[in-house]
Amino acid sequence: MSTQPLPEPQPPGAAPPADRPRRGGRWPRRVLVTVLVLVLLLLGYGIALYFWAGSKLHTTDAFARYPGRPDTGEGTNWLLVGSDSRERLTPEQRRKLHVGGEHGQNTDTIMILHYGSSGPYLVSLPRDSYVAIPGHGRGKINAAYALGGPRLLTRTVEQATGLHLHHYAEVSFLGYVHVVDELGGVRICVPRGGLHDEKSGADFDAGCQEMNGTQALAYVRARYSDPQGDLGRVRRQRQLVGAVADKALSFPVLVSPWRHIPFTESALDALTVDTGTGIAPLTRMGLKTKDLSEGKGATTTVPIGSQTTIAGVGDVVLWDEAKAKRLFRALREDERLPKG
Repeated sequence: MSTQPLPEPQPPGAAPPADRPRRGGRWPRRVLVTVLVLVLLLLGYGIALYFWAGSKLHTTDAFARYPGRPDTGEGTNWLLVGSDSRERLTPEQRRKLHVGGEHGQNTDTIMILHYGSSGPYLVSLPRDSYVAIPGHGRGKINAAYALGGPRLLTRTVEQATGLHLHHYAEVSFLGYVHVVDELGGVRICVPRGGLHDEKSGADFDAGCQEMNGTQALAYVRARYSDPQGDLGRVRRQRQLVGAVADKALSFPVLVSPWRHIPFTESALDALTVDTGTGIAPLTRMGLKTKDLSEGKGATTTVPIGSQTTIAGVGDVVLWDEAKAKRLFRALREDERLPKG
């Protein structure tokens, strides 16, 4: 018959032996340690990604100091530009993208993004807008880029609108294509009647559909088959901006390093910003653009008075001066946009 060993006698006044900790009591600590390790890893990953992205930024001296520059105003204003430069395109890419072989460089897309206490608001400036270009008389607003690069374009937009621009971001033709392709395409809803434009390569029936980079570029560049011409095109440009932001900041992309890292690298390669802009303002801009895609804020085009033809310039768009002033005053003072 087996017997259990007797416990060793304790000296007088000694504390009783402590009970062994239960195994179950270790799990909360293990879970806490695991969570802390994951948080530290994610924090380290985020910091590394932040500095890596900052090192990839392309910058340009986009703003000039000049007498009479508009005051800072309220809120934040970005000038978003789509450049139609063909410099980096091969002949095969030019044929595929239907962009022709011109060597000039203008801006195919010009938009102002405003956010602050109100907004966000995304306002398109048609590229054929007839405005004063400092030092060059009056002409189409997109010609300012060809005449003097980003510095002349930002000054032209500031003087035409009375707004102080805080940030500048520019993306190229090829950049549009690569960014959309890295996202695996974007979902675009084509209005009734579809869009078929031989010159841009657009060939879309009505309805919501996935578009790759080449298709998305064709969609936003089409204007010759659109009865509204450039005014119809600027609406599609805003539509694409929202679709890209919505997909890029979606949960599946954000939680997948093998998706958001290639996208981020492609976006940074396609993007040029002013020298004062870093990753933090870019991230905030992206979040505000996503807000637009979710129905917050508003998108619009600068009020148009008429369209006409001017000798030596061609077809131009004239703003409705009174309504345009009300619009830009609301942006400058960070108020809700006026109706009508």
